[in-house]
Amino acid sequence: MKKKVTLLDVAQAAGVSPSTVSRIVAGTARVSEKKRQQVEEAIQQLKYQPNLVAKGLVQGRTLSIGVLTQDIASPFYGAALLGIQEALRGTEYVPVFMDGHWKPEDEALALQRLIGRVDGLIIMGGHLEGKSLSALAESMPIVTIGRTIPGFEQHCATVDNYAGARNLVRYLFDLGHRRIAHISGPDDHVDARERLRGYYDAHKDFGMDIDPKLVVQGDFQEASGSLAVATLLESRTLFTAIFAANDQMAYGARLALYRRGIRVPEEVSLVGFDDTRNSEYMMPPLTTVRQPMHELGLSAATALLKMLNDEEVQLEKITPQLVIRESAARAR
Repeated sequence: MKKKVTLLDVAQAAGVSPSTVSRIVAGTARVSEKKRQQVEEAIQQLKYQPNLVAKGLVQGRTLSIGVLTQDIASPFYGAALLGIQEALRGTEYVPVFMDGHWKPEDEALALQRLIGRVDGLIIMGGHLEGKSLSALAESMPIVTIGRTIPGFEQHCATVDNYAGARNLVRYLFDLGHRRIAHISGPDDHVDARERLRGYYDAHKDFGMDIDPKLVVQGDFQEASGSLAVATLLESRTLFTAIFAANDQMAYGARLALYRRGIRVPEEVSLVGFDDTRNSEYMMPPLTTVRQPMHELGLSAATALLKMLNDEEVQLEKITPQLVIRESAARAR
């Protein structure tokens, strides 16, 4: 086995003391440029890998960034996590992921475990109280994705869910649909509430009333999309299109329609929200609203790195893009 190069090896090769090498690696040394070059050349020649944990302790940092997500297995959140990893690649920081499981008690426990072990936090969605987050943001750098911290809006990467849903439903109206069912998300989730509000206001734009039977609540998981379609069909409520509040529920709805011999989009148009990775490959490919989650993760992590360097950041709300594919057609 090849011997691991130590800090002492570098010191001997550079002709300096081990403490000098340690301070140069940590970025705290006040030495001549010549001595610094000697150490850096020795590090390159010996391929020395500094102990970043020790370096962080010298700087008073952990060199870790906490990421609190709601569902690590979700393709929706997965794209944001990849963006975060991309932003941190090549830096000294590593991400520490925790899962809140959409449960306030799990989120609170995950946050408790992260605080004190990381230099900053990226929080994705969730149920944590705004007052608690505002108080925490006073003491450490925090960036959020998909939610707002009162008083720290400039540190929040958000998407205009209301505008995205409203534009999507207006598109269905333009295709001639007037009986549009909605599979909503959980009512304690701000994204779900905003998409439902966009659904209602799109109807107001066209002077249309909404049959309450057309709105069935899901939980953002595929199975709830299937159950919602069963509920709609059993109620014998007429509909020509379905707007699922996220793509995962749209997948479940598509399966339920297929099993009942209902063709998409010939008999029922189907649209979703998020544009997760599989939506382009659903049969037929899903018309949806694209949330740029990879870009949001990238910008959130980049902003947090700037905050850790005491730089100002200003994140803006993004209007998501309508992606027209083949699952929605003109009403017959």
